Amino acid sequence: MIFRFHNGRVALPTGAVGAVDIAIAGGIVTGVTPAAASAADRMIDLEGGWLLPGFVDTQVNGGGGVLFNDQVDVEAIAAIGEAHARFGTTAFLPTLISDTPAQIATALAAVDAAIEQGVPGVVGIHIEGPFINEVKRGIHEAHRIRRLDADILATLTAPHRGRVMLTLAPELCDEDDIRTLVRHGVIVSAGHSDATYDEAQRAIAAGLSGFTHLFNAMSPLHHRNPGAVGAAFDSDSWCGLIVDDVHLHPAVVRLAVHAKGKDRIMLVTDAMPSVGTDDSEFTLQGKRIAVKDGVCIFEDGTLAGTHLDMASALRKTVEVTGLPVTDVSAMASATPATFLSLQDRIGAIAAGQRADWVWLNSELAPRATWIGGQLVPKSAPDLAHAAQ
Repeated sequence: MIFRFHNGRVALPTGAVGAVDIAIAGGIVTGVTPAAASAADRMIDLEGGWLLPGFVDTQVNGGGGVLFNDQVDVEAIAAIGEAHARFGTTAFLPTLISDTPAQIATALAAVDAAIEQGVPGVVGIHIEGPFINEVKRGIHEAHRIRRLDADILATLTAPHRGRVMLTLAPELCDEDDIRTLVRHGVIVSAGHSDATYDEAQRAIAAGLSGFTHLFNAMSPLHHRNPGAVGAAFDSDSWCGLIVDDVHLHPAVVRLAVHAKGKDRIMLVTDAMPSVGTDDSEFTLQGKRIAVKDGVCIFEDGTLAGTHLDMASALRKTVEVTGLPVTDVSAMASATPATFLSLQDRIGAIAAGQRADWVWLNSELAPRATWIGGQLVPKSAPDLAHAAQ
């Protein structure tokens, strides 16, 4: 099948073009060429908007009214994925906030099952805690925080169908444990951490490769004590950024992007179940979280994730940085795909890649999403009707 996108801008690895023919077979792109004079199977007028690679989100706690911690099964993962696909996310990691070892094992099994059953978009799991520092726990519950032990290491390092990402506080973890995790394919990221610069750098030397929601819930940059943030800047690590006008000042976003570049900064949502709904509140491990003016907040003022989707994160990042759409698009697709070592499968519009795309209008608002060449119906009901 050949899709022809025209009358807009299409973000390719070599730059943006005005019209393109994309050939796919079995959900995989087999060729990307300039739009030809011959007919295509599907003609899509971008109406002055953009066709971008589908977004890759490494931190999705929930969506569509579902919190992963509360419903750890295939149906929940599918519902969360469907909610975020409406906003252009075509690959994601369901994220489990600090929980019990039994719940971690259940979550890993659920994601394995979801991948086996072909749930669209899910490519692995993010275990965020409970191996974190209580002084930087944020909304995470103190009584759940614990140290890594042999049993949980065995659970995490067992073979799994998708990527396994683990956020931990490196200052409270043995470097040999990090080496063990990385040797078995676990992607280790620092977060909810009060690590010194030296502690974080030792963890990086042991194989830690990421920083979860950079700046938030971690030791800050100080000119005599660089902390975890300083270690992130002074390394080749990947860094997640929450760009929602709340978690980070616009100047901090610009500084981070300038320091790390588009190949090491990846946009994340840290999304909660309110995304894709009109809900004004939800419950997180017994806490009532209010959603006010797009902000998820506990009664004591603690931020509790976000009401952010990836299309909004991209749009806000373009606004505050002034960078080209293609550069910010890389932070939302190619960069996280590389962080997950999935760059040969997702993150770009190119031959050999899964046919994952998002159409944004001229204002960078989501218009339609395709996963594996299949239109996500709820992302564009008018196009779904036309395709029938």
